[in-house]
Amino acid sequence: ESLRACIALLGIAAGSLLLAVHFYSSPRASPLIPSTALGVLLLVLSALLAYAGIRRSPRNASLLLALCLTLSASWCGYGVILLLAGQGVLAEPGDALVPGLATLALALLLVALVGFLCREPLLALLAAALALASAHELALHCSSSLGPSAVACGHLMVSLVGGYFALGRMLHFLAKGKLALPGTDLAGKKAQEQSRGSAGGTNPFVAPGLLLNMLPASVLGCRLLGVTHGLSLGHVPWLWAAGTYQMALCVLSYRAMDALVATAFGLTSILQFGAGYCLLHPAWQPEEPSLPAPCLVVFSILFAVLALFLSLRSPVDGLYLLVFVTYCIALACSPRGFFAGGPQGVAVAVFVASALVAVIHLYNAGARAKIPTGQGAVRALLARSSLLKLREGPDLHAPYLGYSKYADADVLAYACSVLASFALTTPGDPQAPLGTVVIPWVVVAGGILKLLGGSVAFARGKTLESSAFILYAVMWIIWGLARYGGLYGTARSFHAAVGIVAFTLFNSFIVFCSLFLNTAWFFYSLSFTLVAGSFLLDAIHALPAGYDIAATLIFGLVSFYCFLAALSSSTFEGCCLPMGGPVVQLSGGGAGATRCLHLPARKASSVKRIADILRSGGTCGIPTDTVYVLVAACSRPDAVEKAHRSKRQAQDRPMSLWISSLKQLEPAKHLFTPLLWDFMEAAWPSPISLVIPRGEWVDLLGMKDSAKYVGTPRSVAIRIPDCSVTTHLIDLVGPIVVTSANPTGEADTTHHNQVYAKLGDKVDAVLCGGPSPENIASTVVDCTKIDSGNIGFFRVGIIPKSQVLQILEQVQKK
Repeated sequence: ESLRACIALLGIAAGSLLLAVHFYSSPRASPLIPSTALGVLLLVLSALLAYAGIRRSPRNASLLLALCLTLSASWCGYGVILLLAGQGVLAEPGDALVPGLATLALALLLVALVGFLCREPLLALLAAALALASAHELALHCSSSLGPSAVACGHLMVSLVGGYFALGRMLHFLAKGKLALPGTDLAGKKAQEQSRGSAGGTNPFVAPGLLLNMLPASVLGCRLLGVTHGLSLGHVPWLWAAGTYQMALCVLSYRAMDALVATAFGLTSILQFGAGYCLLHPAWQPEEPSLPAPCLVVFSILFAVLALFLSLRSPVDGLYLLVFVTYCIALACSPRGFFAGGPQGVAVAVFVASALVAVIHLYNAGARAKIPTGQGAVRALLARSSLLKLREGPDLHAPYLGYSKYADADVLAYACSVLASFALTTPGDPQAPLGTVVIPWVVVAGGILKLLGGSVAFARGKTLESSAFILYAVMWIIWGLARYGGLYGTARSFHAAVGIVAFTLFNSFIVFCSLFLNTAWFFYSLSFTLVAGSFLLDAIHALPAGYDIAATLIFGLVSFYCFLAALSSSTFEGCCLPMGGPVVQLSGGGAGATRCLHLPARKASSVKRIADILRSGGTCGIPTDTVYVLVAACSRPDAVEKAHRSKRQAQDRPMSLWISSLKQLEPAKHLFTPLLWDFMEAAWPSPISLVIPRGEWVDLLGMKDSAKYVGTPRSVAIRIPDCSVTTHLIDLVGPIVVTSANPTGEADTTHHNQVYAKLGDKVDAVLCGGPSPENIASTVVDCTKIDSGNIGFFRVGIIPKSQVLQILEQVQKK
């Protein structure tokens, strides 16, 4: 943490020093640092600040994260504007810099205010110095009477404060905590943060995202207030920098298990990309772009529904999203879109609301006394209701299959489907390029963000859903770019049609597979076939009037229902809006109505929970030193019989016994020959299963009548696995009965997802450890004739014969 804090503070100091040199030399005919070089350096430093802030954020939610990300986004936009000015694209960059500088000055002033209130004096001083330098530069662009020296002096002060803080952290790191400059010791601050629980269960990326919402609002608000002369190409970097960073914050919020805020950031990033594209559009088209009014109306509905569900957690955040509902309605009602006064007036409201809510989140993250946001009020109200019960607890973000570090992104993926489909209902010439519609509302929303949703779905084990999301995203992107680029001409229509047919064939496979998933997904994939059909007919210029609008409306309505169902299922317990059962029911793996528990193997609490399930008579899939296995406790005969039935165990492939130590067989040591006992001591723990003679020692394990399912009437296979998780589980439960986690005759199971896929709900829980270390089972050695010096091999797995024979030879010599 000290190293990352040093990187962040040195990056801030270096960037401010560059700007100080730039403004000190600006009155000269040739500045020391050209605009192009300064722009490239600021872009490099912005990437460094973003990395340092993000890497430090999981440990605490301090002001350093908000400071780094806000300054990184601002320097990113600043650097691009300087690059454009250096290349002669922008004749006068002063008007383009004003909105970003105003936002940066106010945002950093808020960070400084909260820093002083939360007793972070150095960070507060650093933020205040940055805010002062930005304010001086803003005043310089508005009036040249101030002079660049004041701006350079402000940046020099920032570099001195940042350098002092970074030097203190470096000395603290090199002296191993024995030396620290005054005000730079973060140990006390870290203890205070842990005592306040600032990082416990909260999303540290909310405040930076709110501060970034101020940036595009400032661009439009400055035009309305007359601070800038008009909206131009120079304002696009601010809008796209804010959109890019908010898309990154969307991913990080999913990593922080905050699906609602992540969805909100994803939707607001679409607006920022749309605004930037509309400002860029007049560069090659003389007329101002028109926005798809139906899409914006639906956009406002999506924001309203999301605000309603977010209000159940925090009414302040829910009310904040209502401002974007008003913003989308204002855009839909204005033919000039972002260039009209109505949306620009609402943008000023967005700016003020973002600043206020950001201060609340920043203060609550670092202070002992919290500003009330209504959290818990709605929860307490719903606790009295028997109809609606909020989901909470450790299983709130439990993945469908396996263990994932991300929250569910299906809500955002469905919302993007709604936006992309309703964007195409905009009336106009069907052969027009649809330039104002396709790029921001189809390529960005339906393509890029849906790729994000598909990637998260794949990480959470949703193989079919992720495949569909990624396929549809690629379809929207390729079709959108081809349609926008005018590639639907006579010469290329055949090639476009062939590509669309290929996508339709892939989608037909997804439609077939969705028959076995649920009803909603069947209609979702089937309705996209109608959309692909409209693309095909459009490519060959045979599109009937109204067919494309009807197809996209059907797909949009189905997607909207899935959006509501995904939101309700992630918020409330039970099925408020059911997705329906499988259209075609299969018997066997994965066809059950309930889902077994999936617990991460890296947590000791998960192993204890699996042990409780086994002691209660359950069966579980667990990882081992070889492949995944299905286990039951020997002390529960009913569980042993259940494991035998669920596996459909063949008589020629009996189940085996596993122990964690030979001490568990000490009471029956006299029943084993000395050579066999010594051989077991020498061979274990390892991936070696020893087939030993059956005897009275089996009765001591408590299997009773279920012992007939283990081994053969003459022998039993037994092993001590070389796996800490497995042996710890056996220590808690006692000896266990083991069989491979797959129906008899199928390949071994090498991933926890396959346990659920092959055995379905016939197991009570799965301990998820990711891919297995081996793809083959253990080596099985016949020790029934070991007293005569002979052993045989039923199966040679990981351990070769030579190694087993070498162990036997050493034991015999002993």
